[in-house]
Amino acid sequence: MAQDALALLEADHQRVEALFREFKGAGGDRAARFAIAQVICSELALHAMVEEEIFYPAFAHAVGDEQMLEHARIEHQKMKELIAKVPDAENLEGAMEVLMRTVMHHVEEERREMFAKARASGMELATVGRRIETRRAEVAQSVQEA
Repeated sequence: MAQDALALLEADHQRVEALFREFKGAGGDRAARFAIAQVICSELALHAMVEEEIFYPAFAHAVGDEQMLEHARIEHQKMKELIAKVPDAENLEGAMEVLMRTVMHHVEEERREMFAKARASGMELATVGRRIETRRAEVAQSVQEA
């Protein structure tokens, strides 16, 4: 049975929070930290994609809060810019710290504001969740084929 969209997105948030903790706990092992950083960036990119392609349009239709959506899109753009800097960062720890703070700020706003409005709106969260799961499966398939 498909999870609702908010449960899926919150699971992403929790997975990335755990990965940030793992990154911090990796100590001085640069190779391990870089590998974890790459996973974090991939997870964030996929999460942002399904939010922008599926969740945000459904939210706009159900809630209509364009100001909240614009703010979320701006935060996603900032996150994408930070992700792009990670592979070549001379100070990986510093780059990841800035990314983590940016992501955690965005996550808290989503949890507190956007997700609450989505749930209260009567949005078809199960339907949106199925669409998110389908899109993720498509992306996973294309990655395997590449």
